[in-house]
Amino acid sequence: MTQTLILKSSILGEHSESGRLLDYFTSRVDEPQVRVRDLAASPLPMLDGEGAQALRGGDNLNERQRELLALSDELVAELKTADRVVISAPMYNFHVPVQLKAWVDLICRAGVTFRYTEQGPQGLLTGKKAVVVSTRGGQYQGSDLDMITPYMRTVLGFVGIRDVEFVYAESLAMSGEGRESGLSEARGRLSELAAG
Repeated sequence: MTQTLILKSSILGEHSESGRLLDYFTSRVDEPQVRVRDLAASPLPMLDGEGAQALRGGDNLNERQRELLALSDELVAELKTADRVVISAPMYNFHVPVQLKAWVDLICRAGVTFRYTEQGPQGLLTGKKAVVVSTRGGQYQGSDLDMITPYMRTVLGFVGIRDVEFVYAESLAMSGEGRESGLSEARGRLSELAAG
């Protein structure tokens, strides 16, 4: 039975186009096992020095560190049990929202989701698929200004998820047909992915 983890990261709530696209995808998947985590509605803590030390574990952690480590363990467990992860990554000032970056910081853990080898880092979360849905106000796909695609491909690959599909909805801040065309293309691709 396929399990899908849906990660929303837009700060726009009910006005979020990336959130609507993930809802559209979720309504079309024929899977009983779908878990949704809204990283903006329930924000994760930003990683600081004390938190980075907590993620290394140990016996001398304070209460805040133990709570952060438990949260990280929960996020990693969600990812480990998922066969597929679908992530909204709207473009904010040329990059992902800080809410999504906070999730990345809490799931990238040496010895847990990746390990260092003599050949370099090796991801431990293999055999999974990812879909990254990126909404943008302008047209950036394939340009030097698109920093989301290489970043998300690198981060997911770093933890072992190399089968990554990107779905773009661009021109959303532009008037006319560009906006509707961008959303229509994204919905069409998400329908295909949900079906198979």
